[in-house]
Amino acid sequence: MKHYQFTAQIERDRETGMYAAFVPSLPGAHTQAKSLDLLHDNLKEVIELVLDELTSDELAEVHA
Repeated sequence: MKHYQFTAQIERDRETGMYAAFVPSLPGAHTQAKSLDLLHDNLKEVIELVLDELTSDELAEVHA
């Protein structure tokens, strides 16, 4: 299994209290949750899903 390291930007909506996160270097990798623990789990899952959908050329760009 290949390991990747990504930086996520996390914000909290003041009105709803929900957390939102996205990975700038991985288009389509974004999610939201009520807690940071859930957000972390959701973000890990969405990153795995996005990586599974990338072609080998696209994966090479992400890993560069």
